[in-house]
Amino acid sequence: MEQLIQDWGYIVLFGYSFGGGFFALAVAGVLSFGGELNIYTTIVVALTANFIGDQFLFMLAKNNKPYAKKLMKNHQRKIAYSHLLMRKYGPAVILLQKYIYGVKTLVPLAMGLTKYDTKKFAVYNFIGAVIWAVVIGTLAYVLGELVYTYVDDFKTYGLAFIVILLVSVAYMFRKI
Repeated sequence: MEQLIQDWGYIVLFGYSFGGGFFALAVAGVLSFGGELNIYTTIVVALTANFIGDQFLFMLAKNNKPYAKKLMKNHQRKIAYSHLLMRKYGPAVILLQKYIYGVKTLVPLAMGLTKYDTKKFAVYNFIGAVIWAVVIGTLAYVLGELVYTYVDDFKTYGLAFIVILLVSVAYMFRKI
């Protein structure tokens, strides 16, 4: 398993971070603590993929508005929320959107539909990607000790915990 992680870990992290990658970066940070991956490489791979992914979405919307609108057709509430965030926080929303589940991929698309400057977006996107990768990667690395300390207990109780967690989340979404 360790060899599989070492051979494919960064590739999987890049692919997952291209579209968001919060969970993959956290797992890669923990694996870096365990020695399967390198924390510095993990952070660089995640921030590079995240930056490229958001730039891709922004440019897609900027250069192909009809297609971008078609992609976002089923997410009107989230788009409206993205526009509210942009009005309220301005360019800071580019930094914050990386942490908000559900709008992470929609903010670059929504901003691409506006007349927002491409260079300005790239600068804020890069700064946001660096902060996101460093904070999440480092936090996961630091918490890796806790995870590895309780991994044996997790093997015993983990399945029950995951089942309870999934049932709870499913119940909460049914109420919403």
